[in-house]
Amino acid sequence: MSKSATHKKRLYKVIFINEGKVYEVYARRVGQGSLLGFIEIEQLVFGEKSSVVIDPSEERLRSEFEGVKVSYVPLHAVIRIDEVERQGSAKIVALSSKSDAVVPFPTLFPGGSAPKKGRD
Repeated sequence: MSKSATHKKRLYKVIFINEGKVYEVYARRVGQGSLLGFIEIEQLVFGEKSSVVIDPSEERLRSEFEGVKVSYVPLHAVIRIDEVERQGSAKIVALSSKSDAVVPFPTLFPGGSAPKKGRD
């Protein structure tokens, strides 16, 4: 099997936070792109449209990302990226049962504060 054929078959599960909800999508290409601090997600993969059972969450994702060539997700919003063998169901899950109006800003530092500059 050629290197390009192996690369084409790769499948990634990307989990990230968007507007107070957790998005779980599947894509063929994921990487750090030219925009600093963003992850590029390309070639989103959704389940077969002809299946008898239709998942409303996956249909919502399909319509939200319809026509999107590349999606740029802020690095601090990414929860996890896995290379997987099989595709699961793409979905959107509420982050919490609390009000969606207020979402805490994700921090990059433990304890929520920036490290102190070298003034000891």
